[in-house]
Amino acid sequence: MDSGGFMQAFQNELICSICMNYFIDPVTTDCGHSFCSPCLHLCWEEALTPLSCPECRAVSEKLEFKTNIVLKRLASLARQARANHISSSEQQICATHQEAKGLFCEVDKTLLCVSCSESPEHGAHSHYPLRWAADEYREKLLKRMGSLWKMNQEMQNNLNQETDKIQSFENYVSLRKVTIRAQYQKMHLFLQEEEQVHLEALEKEAKETSDQLKESVFRMAQQKESLKEMYRELTEVCHKPDVELLQVRRESPFSEAETLFWDFRNAMESITDVILHRAELVQMQKPQPVNPELTSWPIAGTLDMLNTFRVDNIVSLKTTIPNVSLSDEDARVTSGGDHHGEAAEPQRAEGFAVWGAEAFTSGRHYWEVDVSHSPNWVLGVCEDVLTNVTDIINNSVEAFLLFSTKVNNHYILSTNSPALIQYVKRPLGRVGVFLDYDDGTVSFYDVCTGSLIYSFLPSPFSSPLKPFLYLRAP
Repeated sequence: MDSGGFMQAFQNELICSICMNYFIDPVTTDCGHSFCSPCLHLCWEEALTPLSCPECRAVSEKLEFKTNIVLKRLASLARQARANHISSSEQQICATHQEAKGLFCEVDKTLLCVSCSESPEHGAHSHYPLRWAADEYREKLLKRMGSLWKMNQEMQNNLNQETDKIQSFENYVSLRKVTIRAQYQKMHLFLQEEEQVHLEALEKEAKETSDQLKESVFRMAQQKESLKEMYRELTEVCHKPDVELLQVRRESPFSEAETLFWDFRNAMESITDVILHRAELVQMQKPQPVNPELTSWPIAGTLDMLNTFRVDNIVSLKTTIPNVSLSDEDARVTSGGDHHGEAAEPQRAEGFAVWGAEAFTSGRHYWEVDVSHSPNWVLGVCEDVLTNVTDIINNSVEAFLLFSTKVNNHYILSTNSPALIQYVKRPLGRVGVFLDYDDGTVSFYDVCTGSLIYSFLPSPFSSPLKPFLYLRAP
């Protein structure tokens, strides 16, 4: 093999088998084959089978690989050799000095020969070798592509979560229908018409919210596709020859909106600069997830009915819980009409847990708790023998609890046994708790609106139950 054939064979080893161009940010998979990192990302993104080598189909155990620095340098040299091979064309020869244009003017974004770079017109500007300038712009593109790909992966995770949320929400709506029907069965016959109106309103609102979730999924999918398309475009630009990568484009780009954008840009910017600006704009258009929340409709006569089973002065024991910061103002618990449970001592406590003075083994019992001073709280009933807060909240089967948790600027309501998010608005004042021991149910109500928050499905109780409240700091 002569030297020319050897060099050709050597350069062929620096070509990615996916895009058939010299490597851009090459990586080597577990099986030993090498590809452009962008090419491998896009190939695996669109693959329906487990992640495998595009050449030998060996399954990879990891998704990310480090850049092969040696291959990257060799590919850069091969790319430069190809550029040198075509640099003798008339387009790359200075018409004035008949010299090769080997320098890039950072200010004017043009290629210059050595003599032109020393002229008064360009003498004060910054000049860089063609290869160095092209590599710098290529690194900028790769950095932006890395950011785009990371955002693409985050969008995929958000898309999966939003899609799962649809099923969770629809299941919740179905369960909520069951609890509402059960609640209306306890009311008089004349409330049947109101029940139907309530369910129809829930159905309509649930459909609207479900449509919003589906629209959110659609927008996220569109954004993900836009990110991937921009990623592809940047990949294509990366593979352009150095001269084309750095050349100035004066014609109108892409669309009317982008034309308006172009008018405000420096008229001497390269096409690479414009594409980088477009990529930045795409990344700024990130859709926000939907937080579904149903309206809590009042159920006529509910509070009047519940107050016939009202229990006053139910709180008798308080316990300070370590490692939770809570002020004395947040530790006020109201039970019954104007009766107040014990408040914390006038000092800064770390947490506040309260149990009922009496354990219930039969009958119906209703009490109210003021939670307006604390964003994070847990209330409900638990087994008489349980005295450890952690066991009650996290591990107890015989505990029927409603949780309020503040996450960033959003409140989440949830219940246990089983764990279930409540897609209704968090009560801002008093929460009513109704224990029907004989029926095996525990229900929670928003006293301010007179609406049902949640009712556990009937299940026979096996032990005495005590009221429980835990207040904790944000």
